[in-house]
Amino acid sequence: MGTVERVTFNNRISREFSKTVKQRADDYFTENNLSRHANAQMVVKTILLLSLYFGSYALIMSGQLSLGWMWFLTFLMGIGMAGIGFSVSHDALHGAYSSNNTVNRALGFSFDLLGANGYIWKITHNIIHHTFTNIHGHDEDLEVAAFIRLSPHSEFKWIHRVQHILAFFAYSLATFFWVFIKDYQNFLKPNIGPYDNKQHPVSEWIILIVTKLIYYTYMLVLPLLLLDITWVQLLIGFVTLHITAGLILGIIFQLAHVVETTDHPVPDETNMIDEHWAIHEMMTTNNFARDNKALCWYVGGLNFQIEHHLFPKVCSIHYPALSPIVEKTAVEFGIPYNQHKTFREAVASHYRVLKKFGNPDFVWSGTKPA
Repeated sequence: MGTVERVTFNNRISREFSKTVKQRADDYFTENNLSRHANAQMVVKTILLLSLYFGSYALIMSGQLSLGWMWFLTFLMGIGMAGIGFSVSHDALHGAYSSNNTVNRALGFSFDLLGANGYIWKITHNIIHHTFTNIHGHDEDLEVAAFIRLSPHSEFKWIHRVQHILAFFAYSLATFFWVFIKDYQNFLKPNIGPYDNKQHPVSEWIILIVTKLIYYTYMLVLPLLLLDITWVQLLIGFVTLHITAGLILGIIFQLAHVVETTDHPVPDETNMIDEHWAIHEMMTTNNFARDNKALCWYVGGLNFQIEHHLFPKVCSIHYPALSPIVEKTAVEFGIPYNQHKTFREAVASHYRVLKKFGNPDFVWSGTKPA
């Protein structure tokens, strides 16, 4: 994206919803004498997910298993990779895992050890996506690939007619893109999000290079040197890991914003969204499968995206408890609380949106509060 005028929000209006929902969330933590950060349950989950990923890697590197078992463990590593991203890295990079910034920074490096870059993620996700959610030309999460149209306001291309098929292949390549291309591109961009001529600290350049080299070494160099495998077999395992992780991550993130109930607002002539930011987040965000305990555990509360966008510095372990509070407040103020009851319903809705946005005759009418 090139230089664009920064979008603002009319936070002078409809402030009562934001004030009320924040106060009720504060009351929940105060009345229950709870920290907003990780609890014992979250720590146990962190240990299990890290063990799934690095434990599977250790078993592969032991050289004691057959090729079939090693291949299966790369699949488990992909599941573990996505889980760490959802439940550990994501919370830590938001500063939500702990009240101690050192702990957050240390756990945030789990993202770098998975081949991505935590520093650039905090810019593109924490700042850009969380501020300009679903605003074409600003929210970089809508820019998955040129052949995928995730906003009704982006330019239509003929290939978008089949994007409901291509999209899931694109999602499966997401982590490949992070590991080999995206982070470097974002570091080299002169303009990124609201920043013009952004100068990244030398220390972050060093961290980028060092952590990328560490990742390439332990994932590509050491297995080839230490295991009795060919480069083709290494490639099959590496691809299996990333397709698994990428598909899981891609689908989960899209169900939060690109479904039939979410809005894609357009700024007015002054480049303002004529809504309070909190209401904008309610309009552009979607929850799903809130009663699916296994999914809630694995995706780190990312199926509670509404609560996450309103309270990004609250650990995801608390989102299921905050959800009824936010929903009740939204109903009182006549604001939609977008959700799908099941994971399957959310996937089906996303699929229908892909088909609609891939139809050249589709006309976007917008979604507005009741």
